[in-house]
Amino acid sequence: MIGQSNMAGRGYLNDVKQIYDEKIKMLVNGRWQTMVEPINFDRPTSGIGLAASFAGAWRLKNHQEEIGLIPCADGGTSLDEWAVGGVLFENALFQAKLALRTSKLSGILWHQGENDSFGGLSALYYDKLSIIVDAFRRELEAPDIPFITGGLGGFLSGGRYGKFFTEYNQVNQALQKLAETKPNCYFVTANGLTANQDGLHFDAVSQRRFGIRYFEAFFEKTNILALMPGENELIEIIQDRPLTKKEQVTLLEIDFARGKISLTDLEEKLSLLKE
Repeated sequence: MIGQSNMAGRGYLNDVKQIYDEKIKMLVNGRWQTMVEPINFDRPTSGIGLAASFAGAWRLKNHQEEIGLIPCADGGTSLDEWAVGGVLFENALFQAKLALRTSKLSGILWHQGENDSFGGLSALYYDKLSIIVDAFRRELEAPDIPFITGGLGGFLSGGRYGKFFTEYNQVNQALQKLAETKPNCYFVTANGLTANQDGLHFDAVSQRRFGIRYFEAFFEKTNILALMPGENELIEIIQDRPLTKKEQVTLLEIDFARGKISLTDLEEKLSLLKE
């Protein structure tokens, strides 16, 4: 998971049902832990991103297997800050190599471009990102790994920061060009997705829908250029997946540790699960 804040996720945590599945992992300190949101805690404002529903959709196709997410996105970062040899590039490379000790790398999810949507920076976007893609594939010895990109939201020009995003359409064109000209690169539209009140970050429901589209691009190896039928229904299936008893116990223990329920409530609910 690489890019800036919309990959890290800024959707409000309380706006959607949580996705919890012991077979969906996230990399923490070089080790796999069961995923909880926010996955990509780059800022105190981190929240719902697209990766959880991406992983949930993957699990519907792979009932017995595990999927791991490697959070490396960093809010407010420009394409130059992701340049080969820079701190963000090297950190993502390092995290991926840690994960490769116990797993295989299957795809790279990218969302970035807001910080390159003004001042003529969009004209350089395609060439700069192409170099980054090539470098990740080379350094990870994965020349054919899918690289999935997502479009910038059409709401950007109308939000409170709209004056900084006058070239977002040109960035989207560069991302589509990358998908059309570079092998195993795919573009996912943001059409129909909506923003938080800031007019900058996709809201939680839209992030869930975006993740479904990212997975479809990954699974079908194709660009997603229009709204997909049944997005909301698929999200409901993922979010409403019946939890195992072990998962229910773990979620109760998390609620207790966060002060959401008392010790008495915890013990009563654990007792009911044992019946």
